[in-house]
Amino acid sequence: MTRQYFGTDGIRGTVGQDPITADFALRLGHAVGRVLQQSLQRRGSKRAPAVLIGKDTRISGYMMESALEAGFASAGVDVLLTGPLPTPGVAYLTRALRLDLGVVISASHNAFPDNGIKFFSAKGEKLPDAWELAVEEALAEPPQWVDSARLGRARRLSDAQGRYVEFCKSTVSGELTLKGLKLVIDAAHGAAYQVAPAVFHELGAEVISIGCAPNGTNINAGFGATAPQALVAAVKEHGADYGVALDGDADRLQLVDAEGRLYNGDELVYLMAMDRRAQGEPVPGVVGTLMTNMAVEVALVGQGIEFVRAKVGDRYVLEELGRRGWLLGGEGSGHLLALDKHSTGDGIVSALQVLQAVQRSGRSLSELLSEVVLFPQTMINVRLADGCNWADDTALAHEIEAVKAELGRSGRVLIRASGTEPVLRVMVEAREAQQAKQLAQRLADLAAAAR
Repeated sequence: MTRQYFGTDGIRGTVGQDPITADFALRLGHAVGRVLQQSLQRRGSKRAPAVLIGKDTRISGYMMESALEAGFASAGVDVLLTGPLPTPGVAYLTRALRLDLGVVISASHNAFPDNGIKFFSAKGEKLPDAWELAVEEALAEPPQWVDSARLGRARRLSDAQGRYVEFCKSTVSGELTLKGLKLVIDAAHGAAYQVAPAVFHELGAEVISIGCAPNGTNINAGFGATAPQALVAAVKEHGADYGVALDGDADRLQLVDAEGRLYNGDELVYLMAMDRRAQGEPVPGVVGTLMTNMAVEVALVGQGIEFVRAKVGDRYVLEELGRRGWLLGGEGSGHLLALDKHSTGDGIVSALQVLQAVQRSGRSLSELLSEVVLFPQTMINVRLADGCNWADDTALAHEIEAVKAELGRSGRVLIRASGTEPVLRVMVEAREAQQAKQLAQRLADLAAAAR
């Protein structure tokens, strides 16, 4: 059975269009509830399952939250509601409160007309494909409502944000202080708009907040990790030492220094690895993705640290880390994993790891990353026509091989369909920026014409 609804990061789409509708969310909550009930029964447990539901700041979150809550209740599942809370906060609280499942209502970095639903296991980890298939099978079956006495209950978790703030602070040394640092914190008008400024302020930093005034329709609009220009401008305007940009659900990070230089996830995962090494901790390897800049791979291997590429998507980085027993991995988009700190990617925790490395080294971020000179990359998103089968387009296939031959060992080509949007991502990496741009455009033009 192939997955009909689940993509690389849960279920996502435009609100009001299948499957991001209230009636589907109700059915989904019911189906997930039945899968949870069956799992407990197989283990001999007769207790009612319990789930946590968090969300970002999209106006559609109210509708989706209510529908999911009703679906879970109809299957006999108890529900805890957190209100706006970062995705990694939901993962943490699910584990800390010993719940059976964490649910996040968010479309992450997408604009407000989109929304989505994703899930975390009782351990705060992404769930495997087999679980998603079981949910889809349950969706195809008629509902089986529990009787009134067994209906689930719902309540608000009033201290969710405070618990998560304390967790974030606990992931760095108790001796770390950010006193003397001026930071700009950009929460993309998203889920971290309250907790992110609080974390850095409580650790001693002078905090200037931008992108922290959500109105239901402005999430990711001109702010956050996907639009870091606002952060760059604010850091310069306020004479800040660093700027931290999160995306709508705060699981990814971009960072800016006082000079306005932007650092992406590829560079930051290298810094985290080198900081661990400087503290005498073993770093046997790091997992990146097919998109990770070659310069990072070269730098890590030069330090005697093995580097492995996984498919694009933090869930695949996580799976590869699990297979190898490693702790560090990430993507250039800012999804960073430090599995001894958290079970999933966390933008706030990652920023703290970077700032901790800076503070205890006594060196600036640019100095710490001076050995990594990124190869120029050009990525072009090509909107796919309905029914387009780009993978079988002969002209595009021939051009891809021609570009690879032209690059030789001095660059890479990667073309893949997005798992969250109807676009084809065309990426070319080369030692010269102009060459990367020209070759990527050649491929993008052919991809746009593919049928």
